[in-house]
Amino acid sequence: MDLDSSTRGENGILNDNKPKIHQPSLNQPPENDVVADRPDERAEKGKVAETTEFSEVKENGLSSEGKNDFSNGGETYESVEKNLNSDDHGEEVKAGIDSDSASNDVVGLDMVQRPHSHLPKPEAPPGAAVDDSPRELPRAKSMPESYDFDMPAIGKFFREKSSSLSAAITKRISSLKENNTSPALEPEFTQAPATNYVTEFKLSGLKVIVNLKPTIGQHEKKLMGRISFFSRSNCRDCTAVRSFLRAKNLNFVEINIDVFPARENELVERTGNATVPQIFFNEKLFGGLVALNSMRNSGILEKKMEELLAGKCPPEAPEPPVYGFDDPEEEKEEQADEMVQIVRILRQRLPIQDRLMKMKIVKNCFSGGELVEVLIQQLDCGRRKAVEIGKQLARKHFIHHVFGENEFEDGHHFYRFLEHESFIPKCYNFRGATNDCEPKDAALLSQRLMRIMSAILEAYASDDRCRLDYVAISKSEEFRRYVNIVQDLQRVNILTLSAEEKLAFFLNLYNAMAIHAVIRVGHPGGMIDRRSYFSDFLYVVGGYPYSLTAIRNGILRSNRRAPFSLVKPFSGGDKRLELALPKVNQSSHFALCNGTKSSPAVKFFTPQGVESELRYAAREFFQRDDAMQVDLAKRTVYLTRIIKWYSADFGQEKETLKWIINYLDATKAGLLTHLLGDGGPVNIVYRSHDWSLNS
Repeated sequence: MDLDSSTRGENGILNDNKPKIHQPSLNQPPENDVVADRPDERAEKGKVAETTEFSEVKENGLSSEGKNDFSNGGETYESVEKNLNSDDHGEEVKAGIDSDSASNDVVGLDMVQRPHSHLPKPEAPPGAAVDDSPRELPRAKSMPESYDFDMPAIGKFFREKSSSLSAAITKRISSLKENNTSPALEPEFTQAPATNYVTEFKLSGLKVIVNLKPTIGQHEKKLMGRISFFSRSNCRDCTAVRSFLRAKNLNFVEINIDVFPARENELVERTGNATVPQIFFNEKLFGGLVALNSMRNSGILEKKMEELLAGKCPPEAPEPPVYGFDDPEEEKEEQADEMVQIVRILRQRLPIQDRLMKMKIVKNCFSGGELVEVLIQQLDCGRRKAVEIGKQLARKHFIHHVFGENEFEDGHHFYRFLEHESFIPKCYNFRGATNDCEPKDAALLSQRLMRIMSAILEAYASDDRCRLDYVAISKSEEFRRYVNIVQDLQRVNILTLSAEEKLAFFLNLYNAMAIHAVIRVGHPGGMIDRRSYFSDFLYVVGGYPYSLTAIRNGILRSNRRAPFSLVKPFSGGDKRLELALPKVNQSSHFALCNGTKSSPAVKFFTPQGVESELRYAAREFFQRDDAMQVDLAKRTVYLTRIIKWYSADFGQEKETLKWIINYLDATKAGLLTHLLGDGGPVNIVYRSHDWSLNS
């Protein structure tokens, strides 16, 4: 059947929008003698797929989906066969089917094409239902209306595959562990030395390191007892014993007599003297450092340990320290101040209120006359005696003048109790109420403070004292006892200390407060945080507030201005000026640690050797490359920024370099001497300060 030429394109493709199907001519044979094969012949040759079903044809034209399906082979074989048998249009229909450029002009049918018979067919999962009948492809639906699969069977299939994969991985890793002791491994695996107990292997570009537990020696299995030793702070022999036990990875209990003074009597009872260190294996006394070194050098130490620590620790052995409880002996030593009863009466009887004085509102105060009247009524004494009692209360720092103008006078002068001072909320050694116990001797309190902080460093700091474990310190019994000790500083009389004792006291107090500040308020991360760290973290000492800035610049630097500050720490009438050192010791700058990595190491000093200890601290600090370094080629000296901040204490730059030479090693001192001696210019570069935490 011929089609009109007006409806046909150049390649014989229909231009009409309506679908038209070519019909073969029954009367005339095709001019080119092209005869299509029969269906049975096509099946035998395997060149044509099975016949598919027609989908419904829309009346007003096919959609874009239908046209695309037709262009991708959606036309049925029956229609193709009829077109092939057509004598006039066979070649034209073939061209229309093979061409992709004219697919949008060809009218197609919505249908689903089955895969070729020679292509491999996917296997269904076990238990899944198989439907071989042709199905219509649903369109514009989010989910099919019904399921034809057995979902439990599919889940079982994936579980089996997952189990087999996990088993394969486990088997592979197990084989690698077994091959750890074998001399040869597969080429793609690398075995680490057997002494490290580490097997290193690579899987598909992924590097995995398995840490195997080391084999425990025979003597370590039998060490069921407990190793205990008595020690003191700042003891070299105790440090050597502690380092030896840590190097051997042995668990031990340390009983520091400076932290637990009540255990000193037990040490005397067990050993006959109070010398330390004294090592105990279970309940048996082993000896000190001399006995430990002699047995270690003779090679019988391990055998002795196996013998003495073979059994469990009996009750007769030294008990570990009890944490969280104070010693009963220390509680008995604390006696109430003789003025406490009078103070308690005054707290109840005095009219404490806000008042107006010198155009200022003064809070929580009372007048001197009111205090005298209460004392006369309650104690039945004369006015002169009442005034004398008021002066005693002021000397013991129970009360202070609101402006610090006088000690105590009768009349219209205003005073307040220590707990009502405006700085008290910022004081971290004040717990709600004033310590009413009799003030302890300042020298003994300073010594106790130094020993307990030294014990903290020995337990929770690195060997060079440059890094601290602040988390462990905050949870330790030593730090808990330190917090209790600093409460005794509230009304201590520091004026009784000598010059060396005063220097050591404030050096130690600064380093202890810096550790406490890191734990309580955090380390400063910026300029704003540094103010709260250096200026707002306070201790009340001797009735007056002290911050890190006040101690460093007001006391140790003889009341000099802090870096980038326009005012001095203490004003003219400040009572704390009596404690300021008369002369600045330059070495003290390298003994104060503010919790940063660029600051000096943490140290605590003794009053007897504070001067020599300060020189040693400065010499140790300048050994660090970030503190001082000489570049001879560039004629440049790199110094810590601490010297620039406090340049007023060191003088001119050349004077500073000459002073530093006394604290350098031979190499650095020789280089710096050469630069200063040849008469040439010397450049000084100050390094940036690392403000990160020294943890």
